[in-house]
Amino acid sequence: MKKIATADAVGHVLCHDITQIIKDKTKGPVFRKGHIVTEEDIPVLLSVGKEHLFVWEKKEGILHEDEAAQILFDICRGEGMSGSEPKEGKIELTAERDGLLKIDRKKLKAINSLGEMMIATRNGDFPVKKGDKLAGTRIIPLVIEEEKMNRAKEIAGEDAILQILPFRPKKAGIVTTGNEVFSGRIKDTFGPVIREKLAEYPTEVLGQTISNDKKENITKAIMEYIDQGADLICCTGGMSVDPDDCTPGAIMDTGARIVSYGAPVLPGAMLLVAYYEKDGKSIPILGLPGCVMYAKRTIFDLVLPRIMADDPITAEDLAALGEGGLCLNCKTCTFPNCGFGKGKA
Repeated sequence: MKKIATADAVGHVLCHDITQIIKDKTKGPVFRKGHIVTEEDIPVLLSVGKEHLFVWEKKEGILHEDEAAQILFDICRGEGMSGSEPKEGKIELTAERDGLLKIDRKKLKAINSLGEMMIATRNGDFPVKKGDKLAGTRIIPLVIEEEKMNRAKEIAGEDAILQILPFRPKKAGIVTTGNEVFSGRIKDTFGPVIREKLAEYPTEVLGQTISNDKKENITKAIMEYIDQGADLICCTGGMSVDPDDCTPGAIMDTGARIVSYGAPVLPGAMLLVAYYEKDGKSIPILGLPGCVMYAKRTIFDLVLPRIMADDPITAEDLAALGEGGLCLNCKTCTFPNCGFGKGKA
């Protein structure tokens, strides 16, 4: 840094805060460290007794914090996002539409590992709404080498680190199994829960079929909804490993590709995820464990947003939910603003 006359400071970067004190009115920084001095600032600076200033020397290949934050913002920003004005070297990203937030975690970690720069985001694979804050970017020092920012751009490549996948309208079929429900001995309480969860997204429920525990009848019910044009099938009941629980086998008998039967999540360990291929389209079939019927938050709340955004679920994705996969059943539920489902990829 160097000392220069205030009158010559236009375009230079302040190395420290400039405090203004007005008796009985204000005491605080009138300009923050990192501020770029403008022509209009000169009278203000002189009025607070600053005839000389300490500023950073602008050198070739060195970027100011606001310039660097803009680069990080550009690296992060996907469609449907906007950014704040740079403030003290920080830019925040905000959602401009509803959808599923996706984060390229490998790129994010690699850039944050470069040092002297940071990108902080909310958790990915969760729904966001228009107006939600998504991330903040800044560099740690006041200035940084341009070459280092170029390395960050190289890591990021052409695709933005953050994406918002829009939720797609879907037609859903519900297949409820169980002799006790089929015979009318007990009332179905599973269907209303599924309908309520689906209602949070753009869905049309084609209907609900109640089947007995015969595997072939369950398979038939699933295939009938697929033939009706269903984009999603939710199967409830019969998902345990008891010999008379036939839903997993019935889903397999459709010819669907089984992604996983089981997930490291409580409540929700007995989840089955499968995809049925038809006319070039992958139709998700979910076998939902009984906990979805009575627990406030379960594995269903973690996979449904991804299903609705056409974000394919892999066995690796489910395995990564182990850390954070234990719901603590808090007296006051704050999901998704809690640790549930925040697995480590």
